[in-house]
Amino acid sequence: MGKLIMSLLLAFSATQALAEAVQVAVAANFAAPMEEIAKAFYKSTGHQLKISTGASGKFYAQIKNGAPFQVFLSADEEKPAQLDKDGLTVQGTRFTYAIGKLVLWSADPAMVDGKGQILESNQFNKLAIANPKTAPYGEAAIESLTALKLKSQVEPKFVMGENISQTYQFVATGNAAIGFVALSQVTKDNKLIGGSAWIVPEKLYSPIKQDAVLLVNGKDSAAARQFLQFLKGEESLRVIRSYGYAVN
Repeated sequence: MGKLIMSLLLAFSATQALAEAVQVAVAANFAAPMEEIAKAFYKSTGHQLKISTGASGKFYAQIKNGAPFQVFLSADEEKPAQLDKDGLTVQGTRFTYAIGKLVLWSADPAMVDGKGQILESNQFNKLAIANPKTAPYGEAAIESLTALKLKSQVEPKFVMGENISQTYQFVATGNAAIGFVALSQVTKDNKLIGGSAWIVPEKLYSPIKQDAVLLVNGKDSAAARQFLQFLKGEESLRVIRSYGYAVN
């Protein structure tokens, strides 16, 4: 029995010695599902994910300036594609891990109707959006308002978040009555977790294809490569779908 316990301890120690910590830059809209996926990945492999969340545009600039990220999960497809061109990725590793959806949301259960008519009525104090220059969901919000011919009408009421997390906080705390956020931030198991919402028709904005890519800093990391494979697996896809994303 003693030998068996010793053998198990040695095997566990060997596994721990091989475990890596992977530096992952994650778009703010994907923070919640990423937490679940990271736990499942650790349970499955023993590898830890060191997660930083924020605006994709800021991550792009940081990666260009030498930030030590090994994997990038963007909120769009353009920035990972540009990093490919910049020679800062491992070629052939880029793929779409989720397709995001835009929602107009309020913490007030009676504020937003099922057709988003609150926008046309203009009966609200502030409208939160993410910075369209750095956050793809902010860009989608501007596209949607332009398509609805409401941008000039509501623009004076804009409160602009640095990223989609800050935008969500503006609405959640009541600093803005309504805001364009990611569907993933206000749903779980495909159910609204509070407030009121209008899922913006996808015809009003360009598809929010969110791409992942292995960065050059992760080219020699077996754990980083393993994580990207795990992200494509059914366990991860189940989590991604549960937050309202579509998958290819």
